[in-house]
Amino acid sequence: MPKLKTHKGTAKRVKITGSGKLARERAYGNHILAKKSKARKRNMKTAAFVNGKIKKNVKTALGV
Repeated sequence: MPKLKTHKGTAKRVKITGSGKLARERAYGNHILAKKSKARKRNMKTAAFVNGKIKKNVKTALGV
């Protein structure tokens, strides 16, 4: 079977951690920040992890 090409859009958005988890940025953190609470904005800075059934699809897109 031929090699799969890496999906570059996914590669720019998702990073593989040392333990093999898929880390991604959180949404809604770019604008209209005045109405969002401090705790909500602080939580958006932290990385989120790709979970569930989509994890297999993302790994395939990354060629892992």
